[in-house]
Amino acid sequence: MSKPAVEKQSRAQFELREVGIVKSVREFIVMACGMPSCVNGQFVEFKDGVKGMVMGFKEDDVQVLVLGSQASIHVGDEVYNKGEMAVIPVGEGFLGRMVNALAEPRDGMGQIEPQDSYSLFRDAPGVMDRIPVDQTLETGTKILDAVIPIAKGQRQLLIGDRITGKTSVALDCILNQNGRNVVCIYCCIGKTYSNLLKVLNLLREREALDYTVVVSGIASVPVGEQFLAPYTACTIGEYFMQHGRDVFVVFDDLTKHSWVYRQISLLLERAPGREAYPGDIFYIHSQLVERAGYLKPELGGGSMTFFPIVEILQGDVTGYVSTNLISMTDGQIYLNTSLFNKGVRPAIDFGLSVSRIGNKAQWPIMKQLSSKLRLEYLQYQELVQMTQLRAAGLSKEAETKLKRGSAMTQIFIQEKNRPVVMEELIVHLYVLSRGILDDQSQDDLKKYKKVFFDSYQKAFPEMVQKIRQGKEMTQEVKESINTALKKYFEIE
Repeated sequence: MSKPAVEKQSRAQFELREVGIVKSVREFIVMACGMPSCVNGQFVEFKDGVKGMVMGFKEDDVQVLVLGSQASIHVGDEVYNKGEMAVIPVGEGFLGRMVNALAEPRDGMGQIEPQDSYSLFRDAPGVMDRIPVDQTLETGTKILDAVIPIAKGQRQLLIGDRITGKTSVALDCILNQNGRNVVCIYCCIGKTYSNLLKVLNLLREREALDYTVVVSGIASVPVGEQFLAPYTACTIGEYFMQHGRDVFVVFDDLTKHSWVYRQISLLLERAPGREAYPGDIFYIHSQLVERAGYLKPELGGGSMTFFPIVEILQGDVTGYVSTNLISMTDGQIYLNTSLFNKGVRPAIDFGLSVSRIGNKAQWPIMKQLSSKLRLEYLQYQELVQMTQLRAAGLSKEAETKLKRGSAMTQIFIQEKNRPVVMEELIVHLYVLSRGILDDQSQDDLKKYKKVFFDSYQKAFPEMVQKIRQGKEMTQEVKESINTALKKYFEIE
């Protein structure tokens, strides 16, 4: 063997690493000594290949969060610091795959070929790297697209009690991105495997998995992986954003992520604060949600939109974590339990839901048709409460408002996992604005929702295209809808 070949072989086998000793193992937190070069957020490795992440320091000891099973780690074992920062592989190959918090495949479909490696805790894009939002994200949920519009690059909080449809609203948005060139990422944190399996089956059945990445941080995996899962989802999304793509990320849910971080902090012996959460829980989430945004064209022009989900108890939005997240997002979608129990689904509360920047990106035609809907609906709800004990003696004006509010409610009700395209919603809102639906019975309204748009689309396919292309209500579009209306109600 030649001399250069021997030198090359010896260099390949040479590895520089710092060796420490495990001093104590407390659940998923390991105290180690003998690694003076460690820095916060660095990966270390235990003797059996299990990874850990440096979470802090205590005098001469290093506090390590175990990213795997701690069963094989014992006092006196060696731990290695190779100078490796917390980075994960990223790339196009992750589309259609399920990975864990270390971006390792968990779907039995083989290895993923990465294009690059990104740091898990990257800095958010600066103000000068962003541009104002100007494109709407079509969610497929009629109430959102009409009254609480979402812009690409926005952070919109989904908040409500358990089993009120928060995940369904987020999944509808993923399903609605089919054919819209939007990369979707669903991050499952602290939920059961059966819940994740339902999501996977739905995405697979509706052919949405091809443009979706699923990051699994389910309840059965180690706490360290549950903690890192949302950062992994965000980092994978940043790869696509920086390559000019639009990205939509769902964090389901950050309440359980908060519980996980509280466990970690208490075991690290950090002082508990309000509701026993550590004082830096605000920072943990703010450094995550700040990474959403709309990049300027020089940086690729991509965007990343976040739907963090937070679960509350008995409608109490004043909890520590929920108020933190409300303050750091661009609006919230509040799902009301009483509305859900009445059969109004999605159970989105108009009064408490708001989108602070979404209307800047809303289609002009949608803005025109929906400008008075929120006020009319809130007046209707107040009127319903006032008239519950008065069955008779209503004024003509009150009866008109009740009829209109009832028609509006029926139009906004939609089936689970059945997103509605913008063109259909625009046609329905125009018909609603004409007052034609106010005198229809509930059964007639249900039939109208199922039948009318399909018949309109068959009769005027070019008008449906003009609505999407022009995004404005032209006289030609109005006349076509009026013609279809006349024909529909004549048949009836």
